[in-house]
Amino acid sequence: MSASTLRILLADDHPVVLAGIKALLVEDPGLEIVGEARNGRAALAMAVERTPDIAVIDLSMPGLNGIELARNIRALRPSCKVVALTVHEDGAYLRQWLEVGGVGYVLKRSASEELMRAIAAVAAGGVYVDPALRARVTGQGTPKPASPASPPGLPDADLSEREIRVLRLTAAGYSNKTIADKLQIAVKTVETYKTRAMAKLGFHTRVEIVRYALGRNWLSED
Repeated sequence: MSASTLRILLADDHPVVLAGIKALLVEDPGLEIVGEARNGRAALAMAVERTPDIAVIDLSMPGLNGIELARNIRALRPSCKVVALTVHEDGAYLRQWLEVGGVGYVLKRSASEELMRAIAAVAAGGVYVDPALRARVTGQGTPKPASPASPPGLPDADLSEREIRVLRLTAAGYSNKTIADKLQIAVKTVETYKTRAMAKLGFHTRVEIVRYALGRNWLSED
C-alpha cells in the first residue's frame, strides 16, 4: 500500500450492512480495510492493534455502543478519526457524537452518496455531518445578535487569529496537546485561547464550537 492509502476500520453488528459498507469502499484504491468488527469491544481491540486512520462505526452495537466506542478510541488512539454510520436522525445522538470527539456523522440511508465524502473530509482534517442533519447543527439554539458581516444565525465576536485557529482545530476533533504541537505553543496557552474565545462567544461545549465552525465554513476551508 502507498503512504497515502487510508486505513479504514469498519464496525457494525449486522453482517449484511457490514458487507454493504465494505463493498462501497473496496473499489477505491486509496482505501485499505484493515478490520471488520461486529461488536464494540472487538472494534476497540482492532483500533488499538491495527492503527486505522479512520473508524466507521454504527451507534447501536453490543459490548460497547458507538458513543462509548468512539470515546475509547479517541482516548487510546487519538490519531484515529471516528465516523458514525447510523440510522439515528435525532439531534441528541449527533450532539453526543460530537461531544465525544466524533468528526463524521452519516445516515445509513444516504451512505452510498455521503460516506466517501465524509471519509475524504475527515481525512483532510474537517468535520462532516450528513446534509440531512446539517441544518440542525448550524441552526440550533437562540443566537446572539449578529453584525451584518456575520453568517445568519451565528453570534459575532472579536476573535483574534490565534483564537480562531484554536477553535477551528478544536472543532476538527484535535486534542489540546495536538493543537499545541501544531501551533508550537504550550498546552496551557491553548486552553487559555479556547477559554477566552468560548467566553466571547458565550459557548460552553464542543458541540457549540462545531456548530459555529460549520456555519462559518471553517472546516470545509481546511
